[in-house]
Amino acid sequence: MDLHLNRYIIMAADRLPAESWQDQDVNNCISLAKSSPISILKKNGLLQSLAAGVSTKEPEDLNQDLKRAQEEWDAVESIQPGSTPQNRADVFIGQLPSISFNEALQHFQTADLSAHMKNIQVTASRTGLFAITRLLFGPPRLHRDLQEERNLVFAIAQCSFDNNERVHTRVLQTVYKKLTGSRFDCSRYGSHWEEVGFQGVDPATDLRGTGFLGLMQVLYLIMNPQTLPLAHSIYKLSQHQSQNFPFCAMSINITRITIQTLREECLNKECNRRKQVVGVVNDLYVAAFLHLYHIWKTQNKTISDSGLVLKEVEDVCKKNSKLILKRLESYLNKEHSVLDATLEDMSSLHPSSAVTGQSLKLDLPSGVKEANFTGVCELAIEMEGETRLI
Repeated sequence: MDLHLNRYIIMAADRLPAESWQDQDVNNCISLAKSSPISILKKNGLLQSLAAGVSTKEPEDLNQDLKRAQEEWDAVESIQPGSTPQNRADVFIGQLPSISFNEALQHFQTADLSAHMKNIQVTASRTGLFAITRLLFGPPRLHRDLQEERNLVFAIAQCSFDNNERVHTRVLQTVYKKLTGSRFDCSRYGSHWEEVGFQGVDPATDLRGTGFLGLMQVLYLIMNPQTLPLAHSIYKLSQHQSQNFPFCAMSINITRITIQTLREECLNKECNRRKQVVGVVNDLYVAAFLHLYHIWKTQNKTISDSGLVLKEVEDVCKKNSKLILKRLESYLNKEHSVLDATLEDMSSLHPSSAVTGQSLKLDLPSGVKEANFTGVCELAIEMEGETRLI
């Protein structure tokens, strides 16, 4: 018996493929195994070899079940919202946990942004009379201990979306799930991104003008419990049958306005008072979006009015950021009477109302062509006194 047992032990030790085993060999080996002490089988590794050999001989019906299960799983994987662009491999994300604004911000605080820091311009370029006027009558300088935080904001605005960076992907997926109410991640590319207001199958292409800050600020809006109801209201309005607009693309335009307001030092006084920059910049973003929402809803604006509405929001942010921030505070405190009064004050600040003595209207004067919403523009440095429409 030991000779026969050694024969099969040698066969198992050599790891012969399962198909080379004859049925008679297997049966003989099993018979010998039954009459042999378990310690011998374990010592010689025969028990594991027999188990491996038997497990590879699967019944025909089991093979069919596995085949059907594989086909069903392949079908589930292929059912993703939207479609993949041609000649581009899709990036299947899987299920990622949502991310908070503070966690995403911490990532950038610890990341190496030295390459981006070299390209930032922290203040608007001014020459001649504009430079002298700004020096004599302009806003105060930002405190020295806040300049690093300000530079971080500009550096984030220089960062492109990186598919290989997990934090970037989590931010994008969080925005989609929070706005749509979906519990599952979606495909990296596809027409489903248009549902939340991006303008194509790849959201990264909309971030050219604001960098990753464009995603960071909408993340702040939807992950802050105080501003989440406002985010839902704005998103609902963006889905309106006649007043619809691309939510995320509009949000990125608001971020562009926020960057320009910070660069022109219009927020220095408020940043110095609150001893922070990121918080002030985020509050201005929310306040500007609230102002746009109020105009859009109460004046029945449509997508054809977007250029002028954004221009009005930009003017208010740069000329009276303190008042627009006060309006946001009133809104969050549910002081609607104060909010309405503040809105009237803000309307009186608009140049057209100051000239005509009438309430703020966004109708174009005769001879001026209508500026349509064409998406996110490239972020450029503006000279003092210049105006620019999206």
